[in-house]
Amino acid sequence: MNSFSIIFLVIIILINLCGCNDSIDLISKPIMNESIVVVQNIADNYTSPLGALPYNHQTAFASGEQTFLKIFTPEEGLGPVFNNTGCVSCHPSNGRGTPDLILIRFSIGDDLMLDMGGPQFQDKAIPDVPYEMLPIGVDKSPRLPPPVFGMGLIESIPVETILANADEDDADGNGISGRPHWVTAPDYVPVTEVGGGQGQQLGRFGRKASVSSLLQQIAQAFHQDIGITSGFLPIEHSSVGDKVSDPEIENTDVMNTVIFMRFIAPPPRGEITPEVKSGEILFSEIKCASCHVPTMQTGPTNIPAFDEVDVHIYSDLLLHDMGEELADNRPDGDANGREWRTAPLWGTRLVADFLSGTPFFLHDGRATTLQSAIRAHGGEAQKSKEAFFNLSESDQQAVIDFINSL
Repeated sequence: MNSFSIIFLVIIILINLCGCNDSIDLISKPIMNESIVVVQNIADNYTSPLGALPYNHQTAFASGEQTFLKIFTPEEGLGPVFNNTGCVSCHPSNGRGTPDLILIRFSIGDDLMLDMGGPQFQDKAIPDVPYEMLPIGVDKSPRLPPPVFGMGLIESIPVETILANADEDDADGNGISGRPHWVTAPDYVPVTEVGGGQGQQLGRFGRKASVSSLLQQIAQAFHQDIGITSGFLPIEHSSVGDKVSDPEIENTDVMNTVIFMRFIAPPPRGEITPEVKSGEILFSEIKCASCHVPTMQTGPTNIPAFDEVDVHIYSDLLLHDMGEELADNRPDGDANGREWRTAPLWGTRLVADFLSGTPFFLHDGRATTLQSAIRAHGGEAQKSKEAFFNLSESDQQAVIDFINSL
């Protein structure tokens, strides 16, 4: 059990001793005038909770953390085919994964090939279960596991705020035409969850913004990545060799994990030197900030951590054509094979620290320097890329210093 779990459990015990019996709201609807526990300032990592947690979320947060850190076994439902043994196995320290943890999404056109194990290739199997084979001739897309901090803040940004940055027809003629990815939420995501309910919902999560709710993102990760069924997704990919009756975890375990990930904070900015300040100005001048929008604000809510706060995400959460070099040539919902959601840049300065000294950037981890990541940009980012490499060497370094301060 890590230090944050201990802190939260101690607080919970003290509250119980004082006779507090607040119930836990698993859908995370705020309670009016609820008491708040203030915790320490956000630390220099990817694992700190946001600065305040409502009493009715403490137990859920601690429980969700334990589920996130759990390593599953075949006797507990792992598999029978899977990609990894737990959430933390793909997201070390809640950060992005490494190339050896690459996931493969596959399909043919709009056919997700559910009858052949799609849309995700599970490359591992429990003992005595045959491995999956990736079908020949499919559209493949390698995906590096993304960081999972700040998801509650992303979820709290109003739809209209995100749409304000969209310019699908490039009406202003600047060559940048970010567009929203409208998706249909699964039936199991209720209207009480952001991105749930009937009709088209705005995609926010995933490399191509193909998921509209945090609940869907996490339920699918249990199901597709670990082979763990829940009441939300109760049917295994394959029944061959399955050792545990379905569902293998309770819906409360999934919802507690939602609450845990909802409250994980992005790390704070690093030192802002004169070079960083200069790089920030250049970042804007060469139009990088047109897609990597520095700040959006959350909407009103009764949870102070999410209540009309500035979210320094450096993303517009929209789809952009990123050119041929980054294309995976695989449609994903309404996103085509050249489109990607603008990757948030917050937390960039800690990437190397949490990946044993080597950072990995872009959707497939191919870049190990920010310069090489920028060089791979094309499409709508082509002019900004050219502008960056036309800068003097010192100005280029200032831009890199700025990004590395985020």
